[in-house]
Amino acid sequence: MTLTAPEPTPTPLDGPIVIGIDPSLTGTGIASSNGWCEVIGYKRARSKDPGITQLPHTERLTAMRDLLNQVTTAIGNPDLAVMELPAVSRAGGGAHERGWFWWQIYNHLHNRQIPIGLLAPNARALYATGKGQATKTAVVDAVARRFPAWATEGNDNAADAVTLMAAGRDWLKHPIATLPQTHRAALTKATWPTLPGATS
Repeated sequence: MTLTAPEPTPTPLDGPIVIGIDPSLTGTGIASSNGWCEVIGYKRARSKDPGITQLPHTERLTAMRDLLNQVTTAIGNPDLAVMELPAVSRAGGGAHERGWFWWQIYNHLHNRQIPIGLLAPNARALYATGKGQATKTAVVDAVARRFPAWATEGNDNAADAVTLMAAGRDWLKHPIATLPQTHRAALTKATWPTLPGATS
């Protein structure tokens, strides 16, 4: 019998617990300053099943509620949650459902009095790479290089979430890594909550 070594347990960082959230119906990226990240999305039962936005309305609502419950359970009760703002100019279907999902996550955080930071997609890319128009691949590569403790496995949703989490830690003056000022300029473009002793 071959024994395999257990997966190493992530080592939590000292300081505030920050969660980064990149909302998506097909793959919400979530990253914690406690050293983990994951992607949670709607899974089709069979290859021919329609996507979540093509389900009959009653089934669609049930699927979205189930997905929301999985995401909010994973978020827990951090000291700060940092969400990516919706890309309102994004083309394609599902805008109605994506908007509902984003606001439901925001509402969950607000109701639990979890402080919320908000970064636009360009600001998130800027923090990760120093360029606001960086590609998804560039963000994934930058996260793997600067934040190797977070195993994104090349998933851009996870990499985005790690970036959002790292930006939140930086804003709270507990940075995970030392980034150039060109990257940190993204912090001034974000919307941050009012916290005692925290300044941008």
